[in-house]
Amino acid sequence: MIVNIKVRDARFELTNGAGSDAIHKDPIYSYAVTELCDDSGISGSGFAFTLGEGNDLVCKAAQFYANKLIGKDIEELMADFGNVFNMLSNEQQFRWLGPHKGIVQLALASVTNACYDLWAKKRKLPLWKLLTELSPEEIINTLDLSYVEDVLTKQDALQLLRSQLPGKCEREKILKAGYPVYDTSVGWFKYDDETVRINCRKAMDNGFSAMKLKVGSPDSERDIRRAHIVREEVGDDNKIMLDANQQWTLPQALKVCNQLKSMNPYWIEEPTHPDDILAHKTLANSIAPVKLALGEHVPNRIIFKNYLQTGCAGFIQVDAVRVGGVSEFITVSLLCKKFGVPVVPHVGDMGQLHQHLVLFNHISVGHEALFLEHIPHLRNKFVNPVQIKNGFNIVPEEIGSSCDLVNY
Repeated sequence: MIVNIKVRDARFELTNGAGSDAIHKDPIYSYAVTELCDDSGISGSGFAFTLGEGNDLVCKAAQFYANKLIGKDIEELMADFGNVFNMLSNEQQFRWLGPHKGIVQLALASVTNACYDLWAKKRKLPLWKLLTELSPEEIINTLDLSYVEDVLTKQDALQLLRSQLPGKCEREKILKAGYPVYDTSVGWFKYDDETVRINCRKAMDNGFSAMKLKVGSPDSERDIRRAHIVREEVGDDNKIMLDANQQWTLPQALKVCNQLKSMNPYWIEEPTHPDDILAHKTLANSIAPVKLALGEHVPNRIIFKNYLQTGCAGFIQVDAVRVGGVSEFITVSLLCKKFGVPVVPHVGDMGQLHQHLVLFNHISVGHEALFLEHIPHLRNKFVNPVQIKNGFNIVPEEIGSSCDLVNY
């Protein structure tokens, strides 16, 4: 049973413009870390991602949630985690602070992710293997489908997972091939043009066939110039994604996104405010066939449901350290499968946890193995860092969810 809890505030400075975008120009990559220690000496680690200030508030909220798990057995918790998640996320006083968003949701993600890590370690399995070996019924028992039953009932979810069982063996071939990744560090916002050129060449030399550029400059001509630089360097056969990090108003987005169409972006990401679903619908209609990618700042399954209902999302970037953790990530993944929209997670975890979740998405849910985002800047902070070779993620074999941080 869980006998002890540790919550840590971990912050890591970045240098030379790494991590910068149009809104967040000087980020401090930070984690609100929860450790759940059981009476056998095993510790499960989970975290939520922030950019520095306020990380301590997330830690305080995580402590509140985690305290409710003391004395609980991890197998009993996970056998009915959907109800546990519902209870925690609707705790009456904390719910008022959300509901299901902001500091309290990030804190819930930290605690939820620690539960999944502890569960995998108790079973002596990598998290991806634990998840892919669960029956559809066992998976559904870990989920809270409240507020999405109008489009995804428990029976719908069960049927969806059961329908994917016949193809699992074929999709497990990805375990040998590795999961494709794209390089998101080619064009951080503060990088000058020459640095972007050099990074594009390095990415191609390292086997990447997809990469991302930060846009959203006050002068849109800078965005257009830099986007064409990337296209010039990588050629027409490689994928280029553009990410505005919510910088534009809708009128600005309509203008700039239509100008950017000339360099054939694979997607345009977070073009405007993440709560403005109808603005995204208007923009998606205007720039078609170019697609929108969104979800980095979407905090819960209900808002994702609404995005999917409008049909404006070409790619969903649900992040398990932004929503309520692995449990809600899987719920969103099932919603996306029902609506036929691919999942390409945003990786606030630097891809450590999500390398497990995309394998589950592909093998058990039947999502296309499109690619996973790769951000390398905190590799040396993890006990078992993500391994990339020739543009592919090497499947992790260590037990757990790969979220253990080195001592600091």
